Amino acid sequence: MDTKKIRLSVLDQSPIRKGATAEQAVKETIELAKYTEQLGYTRYWVSEHHNTGILAGSTPEVLIAYLASQTQRMRIGSGGIMMPNHSTLKVAENFRMLEALFPGRIDLGMGRAPGTDRITASVLNPSNQFREDDFVEQLTDLNNYFHDTYEPGTVQAKIRAIPQVKTVPDKWLLSSSGQSGLFAAHFGMGFSFAHFINPSGGPLNVKLYRERFQPSDDLAQPEVNVAIFVFCSEDEEKIKQHQAVMDHRFLQFEKGGPIVPLSYDDVKDEVYTPSDLERIRQNRYRVITGTPMEIKKKLTWLAEDYDVDEIMAVTITENFDDRLKSYELLAKQFEL
Repeated sequence: MDTKKIRLSVLDQSPIRKGATAEQAVKETIELAKYTEQLGYTRYWVSEHHNTGILAGSTPEVLIAYLASQTQRMRIGSGGIMMPNHSTLKVAENFRMLEALFPGRIDLGMGRAPGTDRITASVLNPSNQFREDDFVEQLTDLNNYFHDTYEPGTVQAKIRAIPQVKTVPDKWLLSSSGQSGLFAAHFGMGFSFAHFINPSGGPLNVKLYRERFQPSDDLAQPEVNVAIFVFCSEDEEKIKQHQAVMDHRFLQFEKGGPIVPLSYDDVKDEVYTPSDLERIRQNRYRVITGTPMEIKKKLTWLAEDYDVDEIMAVTITENFDDRLKSYELLAKQFEL
């Protein structure tokens, strides 16, 4: 694959670094969006997470509005809106308003997970039953709201998503499994596979999406990207320390303990059990780290494996300057 044809994008969860505040995390999201646009990145997605002390991104629709106002060309979107937490009409209205403000630049990336624990999810939406059929119904309703295509005479036809605008956001389904890929194919939406969550089965799920894709009014051909944790540095010691922190962070999450910001000093003397080491080995497939030349090779292999021309990099670092530098080095390697 010609690396010049690989597009790079950003998935930003607004991570809160150790010793930093949520306000700082949000300011860093704004600075990173501006910087990656200058570097030539294709799109910038912000996430929805709730009831966590390590990620500040809870309301992507609010962040998108500000980020789009601070940038000029890069597509800005959600990665993603967790649909079971929301009224479909309200999602449609939020993104119609964003389209009114920034026509042709907005991506609506959607997921079916709550982006939090079940208790918090039940508070966000007390009627959420976590049923697959409900998610499919939301996708159907969303299309009808965006295109005003409810059947005349039905109750739903009396409801319009306001403001009435001519353009619609690009719609993507985000998933770490194949089911949402099949939904994306059925509805004619883009598909983003979360390799950073599940490093297994992604290429097959992308292949099935392509094979079963049905063109829609919004998307004539299948469109796919893959999201993965990435860290690039010219300093081998920083790479080693970054991997050690990521190893521990994944275990922290899997064991269900307190999820808190970490530094290398917190984990450098950690002693792991054999089962921990096996989980670390498996989780390392979720991350690509290395020097610029190593990263170029690894990401190119990933793109070839998935048969995609766009990679979304998720980068979380102890030091914000290292985060900026990682995205800069990636951009240089892929000649954005």
